Amino acid sequence: MQDRPAQPAPTPPAPGSLSRAQRLLDDPAAPKADNSGRLNLNPEGISFWALVSEDRRTQEGGLASQGFWALFWHRFGNWRMSVRPKLLRAPLTVLYRIGTKLTEWFCGIMLPYTVIVGRRVRLEHFGGMILIASAIGDEVTIRQNTTFGIVRVGGEIEWPVIGDGADIGAGAVIIGDVKVGKGARIGANAVVLKDVPANASAVGVPARNIVKA
Repeated sequence: MQDRPAQPAPTPPAPGSLSRAQRLLDDPAAPKADNSGRLNLNPEGISFWALVSEDRRTQEGGLASQGFWALFWHRFGNWRMSVRPKLLRAPLTVLYRIGTKLTEWFCGIMLPYTVIVGRRVRLEHFGGMILIASAIGDEVTIRQNTTFGIVRVGGEIEWPVIGDGADIGAGAVIIGDVKVGKGARIGANAVVLKDVPANASAVGVPARNIVKA
């Protein structure tokens, strides 16, 4: 797994606050995430432009970062769902579709707005990112050539949940109804097919969990 340069400490979340992804992981009885795309599921308690500004600070390179633009269009896609009535939202939807498609073509990152994404998510080393998860938590780091998604085409639609503070190595594959716990580390090129406990590491093909004593 590659080391990254030291970055300024992120702004700590408010006491007791958890991302939607982490709440899903912490409460086994919680209903599944709403990935229908009918609602604005940007993080709570922060405005759209404040969220965009935070993403710019989080991504190395700021506005020049491909990760920033993937997150920008993701946030925009969610924000537009707050616009009513639907007729007024229509031109914003056209703009979202153009922006997100250009991001896929020129940045190599697919991040549909239907994925629930937390705050201060870092998309490092752009390219080959297919990020179709149920939810991604706060302060998650994701590197190049990473795939989140379903196990097989034509099978049951089940996507992973990535907990707060998870660190995903280059080339990792996380597919199916998999829960990656808070602070977990996924090694480079690991293929994760089962849950990874909080603060554990998963390495290998298929990945095996290594839990620190």
